[in-house]
Amino acid sequence: MKLARWTTMAGTCFLAAVLSVPAWGNDTDYRHTATPGTLNYVEGQASMNDQTLDSKAVGNAELQDGQVLETGNGKAEILLTPGVYLRLGGNSSVKMLSTSLTNTQVAVERGEAMMEVDQIYPQNNIHISQPGADTQVVKTGLYDFDAVKSEVRVIDGKAIVEASDRSMTLKKGHELAVNSASTKAQKFNTNQVSQNDDLYRWSSLRSQYLSDANIDTARLYFDDGWYGPDWWGPGWYWDPWFMGYTFIPGDGFFYNPFGWGFYSPLGVWRAPYVVGGAHHFDGTRAVAIGRHGFRNHAVTGFRGGMGGFRGGTAGFRGGVPMRASGFGGFHGGGMRR
Repeated sequence: MKLARWTTMAGTCFLAAVLSVPAWGNDTDYRHTATPGTLNYVEGQASMNDQTLDSKAVGNAELQDGQVLETGNGKAEILLTPGVYLRLGGNSSVKMLSTSLTNTQVAVERGEAMMEVDQIYPQNNIHISQPGADTQVVKTGLYDFDAVKSEVRVIDGKAIVEASDRSMTLKKGHELAVNSASTKAQKFNTNQVSQNDDLYRWSSLRSQYLSDANIDTARLYFDDGWYGPDWWGPGWYWDPWFMGYTFIPGDGFFYNPFGWGFYSPLGVWRAPYVVGGAHHFDGTRAVAIGRHGFRNHAVTGFRGGMGGFRGGTAGFRGGVPMRASGFGGFHGGGMRR
């Protein structure tokens, strides 16, 4: 599912804000800043730089340049740039090559990794390498990197792949067999991925949890009709109830590649059906899932602008999901209580 672009000028301002955010000390309320490589979830067997990971490492362990994150019979999720998640399947490993916000590079050395890109700016330079190929992600979407099968798949979005001394563009529903004699991209059925790929299903579930955490956390930064005093703009924010970071946009809301809704503080307050559950978009309608039992509400008109909603329940114009323009600057971390 495509997400509307924010303007280049806005992105420039946002990136400047990221780079200017201070590293808050332990004597303040802002005790932790999420940077590329921060562990956001782990289950089963996993280690970072040969140190065993458990739930206490979430939000604290950070994969530094040159270090390796690997899984055995388990899975793990790390944060990259704000709005970008990298998830590892079982018996997989990745090496962090660069944690820079403007030059983020990760190498998939073994197994499979899936990357969810909910927000990307022109200044971001995100590369995922694997034996025989280097992939630059250029649009929001969902990407799969399989070092075992030597494949790059664009489930949604757009990427530029360098392989066999050639550069090619992969769009939604296309894959490239890196070590194949043919260097042409092939189409694949994205529905089969959702049905048969364990890492995809796990990533979708993680995405739903993060959407729930977004709604829970975004409400904390709404104060008397405006942003609360602790609001720093779009970025990673810690949710103690979900024990992890979630992404909060600066304005309006959007649906991510799995169809889960993410709201700004103003957007979550005014969304008619956000009452204890997460919106989900299944391609034809918005579905609000929560304790109040709202489901299958038809999607009508939306007009952006500081999170305001007019004439409908969700963000669509002409039948296409849209994203409101940004507000303020984004940062690499958020308030952790």
